[in-house]
Amino acid sequence: MAERIAIIGGSGVAELDLAGRLTPMLVTTPFGTVPVQLGEYAGREIIFLLRHGKDYCLPSEINYRANISALKRAGVGQIIATAAVGAINRAFKPGDLATLDDFIDFTRGGRDTFIKRQFLDVSRPYDQALNRQILRAAKALKLKLHANAIYACAEGPRFETRAEIRMYGQAGADVVGMTQVPEVVLATEAGIPYAVIAVITNYAAGVTGKPVDGDHVVAVMKKKKKALTALLKDVVAAL
Repeated sequence: MAERIAIIGGSGVAELDLAGRLTPMLVTTPFGTVPVQLGEYAGREIIFLLRHGKDYCLPSEINYRANISALKRAGVGQIIATAAVGAINRAFKPGDLATLDDFIDFTRGGRDTFIKRQFLDVSRPYDQALNRQILRAAKALKLKLHANAIYACAEGPRFETRAEIRMYGQAGADVVGMTQVPEVVLATEAGIPYAVIAVITNYAAGVTGKPVDGDHVVAVMKKKKKALTALLKDVVAAL
């Protein structure tokens, strides 16, 4: 049987109309028990995992090791995640989508890892084949998607200052968020190809002068549910 495909739902993505009826499952890992849902689409088994959990953990409180370990134990061979991001690059507009090519880690260290005593190559953290498939599907659906964005990972849970955003932009970041480190690093450690569909929900602090609002971020993600579902269906069907 083909390996399962995991969908990780980010902020505002409590469910997607992707796999019909979903069956709840609990996956036990050395790092904790993780609730997931099992479904099927286009002949492939889909594991749906809420990154922030049912009660919405803040980014700094997510049990990333348990989440990725649970997907590995559930037989997942590919991960496609969704994530809310703020735009630093003005070419990225709220409502646009993006795939990620690389990240810059501005967290303060001590985040989760499976292999504390080994070095790890993360020169290609995002799977290029998955990225290409997402791009093809987005073009077919006529969705505005920016390819190969650079992601700045902030510590959170507070939003960034204007000065921090200026610095991230000068470092080459296009978008900013709080969850890709350590999630993509752990997926790399676990040997699971990983890609993310980033949803630009707002301009980052200082880009336009408007304050960043958490409720607005979640609202935009919910509005993109239909487009995300269509995109994910096409990607899964092509894998």
